[in-house]
Amino acid sequence: MKALSNYKNKPLSEVYHLQLSKPNQGDNRADVERVVAALQEKIQVPVTMPLELMYELPSALRRNNWQLFVTINYNWFPANRPEHHLQAQVVSFSAPQSQPVPYGVAVDLGSTTVSGQLWDLNSHQLVAEAACLNEQVSIGEDILSRIFYADTPEKQKHLQQLAAASVNRVITDLVQACKIKATDITAAVISGNTSMTHFLLGLPPQNICRSPYTPVLNNPCFQTAEKLGLSMHPSAAVYLLPNVGSYVGGDVLAGILASGMHRKQEISLLVDIGTNGEMILGNKEWLLAAAGAAGPALEGGVVTCGMRAKPGAVYSVQIDRNSRQVSYRTIDNLPAKGICGSGIIEAVSEALMSGIINRRGQFREGRTSLVIVPKEKSATKMPIQLTANDIAKLLRTKAAANAILATLLDQAGYDLTDLNHFYVAGAFGNYLNVEAAITIGLYPDVPRQRIEILGNSSLKGAGLLLNDISKALELAEILKKIAYVEMNDSADFMKHFTAGLFFPHTDLNLFPTVRAKLLSTTRDK
Repeated sequence: MKALSNYKNKPLSEVYHLQLSKPNQGDNRADVERVVAALQEKIQVPVTMPLELMYELPSALRRNNWQLFVTINYNWFPANRPEHHLQAQVVSFSAPQSQPVPYGVAVDLGSTTVSGQLWDLNSHQLVAEAACLNEQVSIGEDILSRIFYADTPEKQKHLQQLAAASVNRVITDLVQACKIKATDITAAVISGNTSMTHFLLGLPPQNICRSPYTPVLNNPCFQTAEKLGLSMHPSAAVYLLPNVGSYVGGDVLAGILASGMHRKQEISLLVDIGTNGEMILGNKEWLLAAAGAAGPALEGGVVTCGMRAKPGAVYSVQIDRNSRQVSYRTIDNLPAKGICGSGIIEAVSEALMSGIINRRGQFREGRTSLVIVPKEKSATKMPIQLTANDIAKLLRTKAAANAILATLLDQAGYDLTDLNHFYVAGAFGNYLNVEAAITIGLYPDVPRQRIEILGNSSLKGAGLLLNDISKALELAEILKKIAYVEMNDSADFMKHFTAGLFFPHTDLNLFPTVRAKLLSTTRDK
């Protein structure tokens, strides 16, 4: 049998044409064994067939003169040893007159937003993308609210149904956009944090947030779409990326895979700040990961006028330094309905640089809010603004990001000057002004040529594995290298968090370009 390393660019689901010899007195092998042997000769791994397909096989073979198109899925277990455990399973078969196209979906099961991609696995072409609000938001904006809610099997089942419904909404949009049937989807890769993975599986999540922070499992691996209640072929292989621990999930591993930082000799930092703040520091030899509950301030869930990055959201804000006149831009140039994460960051950065707020995030000159869109111009007929409370929440999110990074650097014995690659992950990165994020101290002040915007790295990593099963080997290597640094009980974290409760930081030496801009602004005034 071939090693998994020889399956580069093999997708998770494939279609093969079989022209089988008819049974005779010298070869009266059973129908299933005949098909399995032919497939194994082609793909060089063990093949199984579920019982429900065996009922249909005899008539299908004889009706089609022993020719079939057979769709298979690859699978392996466990995640840290895929090389020696690759096998395949028959998903479906069809008449030789019509060759089916294997489709797959990559899904980022985010706490606030569920995003998906539909791939033609035959051509490795991305054919559609879609996203929706995670329906679990109706239970709670943050993960902890949902964990506390899920204290009975009935509530765990409810959360599972909401997670599956969210994925299904995305799948429905994808198949409608491409005019295919949901059952044409025969494979999926889903990445999410540890809690979201537990919710999708209907597992009790309570111990994730209690010391010593123990999940039910870290390696869910393959499930069937039918078992999870997902709208695709019932036997579709659904691969859930493994978790490292309670706060570092498959979405982080997918992000590492997408960045390629695990293959570089230089020190890299991957940052994904959304409902949770996650950071990974390291190189090809070692990886340190940490995470903390940032709160969905950057995804529109907490800020008074916040919303997701969708049409009508304010995503960019400018303030004239002299007149303090505010200008803004919205997604698709529609009337403003609210403000998304990138707009929040840029608005606070502009307010800081124009002197509307001080470095503690407090309004000056008797102001109580920053009005970005007056009520007469907003689609809601209400002013779109940032309040003192909104800015305080962002400041705490920013301070948490500072503290996670500083603690990781302390643990590894490095400082900011050692960072050669800085990867910005997260869905709101598509509209993010990186300079604004550095100005408020959300991101470190590193040379700009070292910064790379990844966008939704969780979704990208899931898509990579969906289209190339040999990426499972890279995931296994990442799992071996990665270590988790616990922040919940860290005195260093709290020390760094307190130091981060200023824009951009109490220590301006950590932000030399921002310090220069602030000094220039002061001189201009």
